[in-house]
Amino acid sequence: MKLALLGYGKMGRIIEKFAIDRGHEIVLKIDENTLGQLTVENLKKADAAIDFSTPHSVLNNISKCFEADLPVVVGTTGWYDELESVKNTCESGNKTLLYGSNFSIGVNVFFMVNKVLAKIMNKYSQYDVLVEEIHHTHKLDSPSGTAITIAEGILEGLDSKKEWVNDLVGEGEDVVAKPEQLLIESHRIEEVPGTHTVIYSSEVDDIEFKHTAHSRAGFALGAVLAAEWLQDKKGFYSVKDMFDFNIN
Repeated sequence: MKLALLGYGKMGRIIEKFAIDRGHEIVLKIDENTLGQLTVENLKKADAAIDFSTPHSVLNNISKCFEADLPVVVGTTGWYDELESVKNTCESGNKTLLYGSNFSIGVNVFFMVNKVLAKIMNKYSQYDVLVEEIHHTHKLDSPSGTAITIAEGILEGLDSKKEWVNDLVGEGEDVVAKPEQLLIESHRIEEVPGTHTVIYSSEVDDIEFKHTAHSRAGFALGAVLAAEWLQDKKGFYSVKDMFDFNIN
């Protein structure tokens, strides 16, 4: 498979390694120095694109891929306010897109178990809940897309929480959540690939559920697997569509 990498920073380079190891060829690499090469003509040389760019450039990248009729895997976050609009454009034009806040197998297992845990904890009102996320200082969005997905899973299962709010620790005034709000605490620390923790607290004990990424490798491999999964498909997908966790 021939791949276009839209965003050739640290993640792009790791994706490149996994793609080559799996027998794929990189035919286009776009970063801030090669923006002029992002053309429909060049995109048509690829079989799929993988986007790990920035929230500011991702929508234009998606549009270019749609114009080239190129399946695109989008790992960039921070653009989900436009999700429905992009979905409508994708489906009405018979294009192909798969998006996700995190393509790691371990994180997607975490997402599923998090939903189950929230439904269990809904019976026990003495517990409050908090989401904590820690990432490297270069991360542009806050909270992380992964933390938002975790929070949404909790909101599905807990009647006591109606919305999430974010506190970027160390930036401005501390955010104090109301009882009906789910607090996401975001921390930015040098060279942390990503740690996400769900904490249920009561007067008598705490329950902590944590995922710790040792590197970006899990995210990168998952993105390549997503590009492979998209082949011969049309439509708008999320990463959960590619993972089958049916345990019934």
